[in-house]
Amino acid sequence: MSTREDDIGKKEQKKRKEKEKEQEIAKEEREPDAVERSDGVLLRGIFKVGKKSHDVLLTGTRLTWTPVLPESPAGEACPAPPAALMLRDVLAVKVKRRRSAGRRSGGPVLGLALFFCKRRGRRLEEEVLHLHNASSEHARVWYDALRELLAGVCGRPRRLKVFINPSSHQKEAVHVYREHVAPLFKMADVCTDITVTEKRGHALSVMKELNVDDFDGLVCVGGDGFVAELCHAVVLRAQLDANYPRVPVRAALPLGIIPAGSTDVVSCSVHGVRDPVTAAMHIILGHVQRADMCSLRSAGQPPRFAFAAMFGFGARSLARAEKKRWMAPARRRHYALLKSLARLRAEDCQLSFVTSRANDQDPNDDDDDDPDVDSEGAESWSSADGPFLSIGVMAIPCLSPHAPRGLAPNTKLANGSAALIAVRATSRSEFVKHLKGYGAPGGQLDFSFVETHAVTAVRLRPRGSAACTEDESEDGATARSTTRAKARATSVIQSEAAPSFPWNIDGELLEFPNEVLIRVHGRLIGLYGEDVDEAESAAPCGCI
Repeated sequence: MSTREDDIGKKEQKKRKEKEKEQEIAKEEREPDAVERSDGVLLRGIFKVGKKSHDVLLTGTRLTWTPVLPESPAGEACPAPPAALMLRDVLAVKVKRRRSAGRRSGGPVLGLALFFCKRRGRRLEEEVLHLHNASSEHARVWYDALRELLAGVCGRPRRLKVFINPSSHQKEAVHVYREHVAPLFKMADVCTDITVTEKRGHALSVMKELNVDDFDGLVCVGGDGFVAELCHAVVLRAQLDANYPRVPVRAALPLGIIPAGSTDVVSCSVHGVRDPVTAAMHIILGHVQRADMCSLRSAGQPPRFAFAAMFGFGARSLARAEKKRWMAPARRRHYALLKSLARLRAEDCQLSFVTSRANDQDPNDDDDDDPDVDSEGAESWSSADGPFLSIGVMAIPCLSPHAPRGLAPNTKLANGSAALIAVRATSRSEFVKHLKGYGAPGGQLDFSFVETHAVTAVRLRPRGSAACTEDESEDGATARSTTRAKARATSVIQSEAAPSFPWNIDGELLEFPNEVLIRVHGRLIGLYGEDVDEAESAAPCGCI
């Protein structure tokens, strides 16, 4: 069976599962009596919903309401279908009051307002259910009961530490948080402590001194580079608290990612959309998914933790884009892509990897890999040497609007392995076909020059000249200015004695010395969101 037929079969199976899930939910909502018997009715009362009175029932898991209708001429009540709202989808409950203009408190009670999330595709949108009853005592009893039930929902955060990068994208991060996220947190009574970062590394320094016991979770507002910095800081803090164990320990606090960048790969991988409201609702409702991460080590330095690492074409494109930060994001991406294609060249590398034993591995098990020892003797290493145009190691699918199925469609958030995608030297036209495939339903990996492996460890040793000696100048810049520009983007883990090569680490440009060892650590970090197979697609890149 061809790959296209496999993709069609997977889509049909996915649609079938989604339909079955919707039918189960609809069945639950149509059968409130069964729920009453199993869950027990906590409260029952009369409220007006819309313009009609309804008989409202509250159980431990849901709220149901049925219209109160007069009897038919035959003396029988006219049947009316009940409606239901699952409490797991309720964001907050408030007492409604009538207030005159300028008045901030008090006023006659009108009833209750339940704010809940409504799913529309992959997006979560805010909806309100109004329950009208003018009795203040009646409304208070229901309000207290609903508040108690919502407070008892496991996993919902009450205190959050928020980090905002004001320089992300077109400096929109602060606006995105204030306009779209902060009102939702306030409505759900989530307390926040906000840090607006001032420079690169600020979030890392704050995380090292943060009292993590004061918070239930963390929130990151920014683009992929800032997300990479904070994810690394969160995992590194866990290692610091554990006194740097041989095996990396899992981060205690989950991280919520509010997309405010130009691509937002990690956010799309856990939400399926680049939507701050959807991301905020996942945080409020406590939807946490565990995710794998990689550790990157070079020249005996402490590891760098990341979701994805790209060498070659992906790193050179990012390096060119970083030099044109004054451009609009879309124009900058197109420029960097075209420039890198025009100067396309392969890098001679020595590539070794350990394939994943997917059938024998339980993703819920702790990671047993030891990043501090050379385990070549205990593991079976394979090699694939030669000139490569691009090498990527991705522990998550890396979904984005431009690559809806992801840069690594064959991996998951927490399957205990990473996708190694190695593109060997080929013609420019064939490489462009490979790139175009990322915006298509499938087929980006169906080329003879593309190798894919599910791996748990990768060792990459470039054998060419250092990237800083590349004899190319852009816009008339001298070699000295190019060297200074690269030095500003150099990672703190760079070795001064060894030549350095550019890497794209979660959208952040870093440089590593000659050899890099990458290891996968299963379920190392918790991210607010859900496991998705495909992201919302945008218009394909018109520059290729």
